[in-house]
Amino acid sequence: MRYIIEKIAIAALTIILFSPLTGLSQDDVRTIEIRGLDNMRYDIEEIEAKPGERIRIVLTTVSDMPPQGMQHNVVVMKLDVDVDDFAMQSMMSADNGYIAPDREDDFIARTEMVPGGEITEVTFTVPDEVGDYEYICTFPGHYMGGMSGILQVRE
Repeated sequence: MRYIIEKIAIAALTIILFSPLTGLSQDDVRTIEIRGLDNMRYDIEEIEAKPGERIRIVLTTVSDMPPQGMQHNVVVMKLDVDVDDFAMQSMMSADNGYIAPDREDDFIARTEMVPGGEITEVTFTVPDEVGDYEYICTFPGHYMGGMSGILQVRE
């Protein structure tokens, strides 16, 4: 009898934890798979989303180059940030994953920096404010070379 009660308790806890009422359901997160390429571009440069939506960005770096010469990340910027300035400051911060330490409040989400053949991901809630949020790679020279995209937040 104790065995049955334990199994029922585990099943009930699982239902509670993953029910839509708690917001923890895997189904509540939409996954966007992006590849960072050797030509300093993302293969997806536009993502449409709704305010408050949960998104998982999965980044794969596709490169045979050594990590010193080619790595990528995805940094989703806030609307009011000077992205050029952020990128310039960040590319001098190798010890912090090419994110300027004093600029940690300037973005919504970011992945780690990964070399060729590696995968990283970040899950976040899309801002409630409608607008075009730029996402960039902060590896030195990549943003200036055109490695960016737009997260379009629309009702």
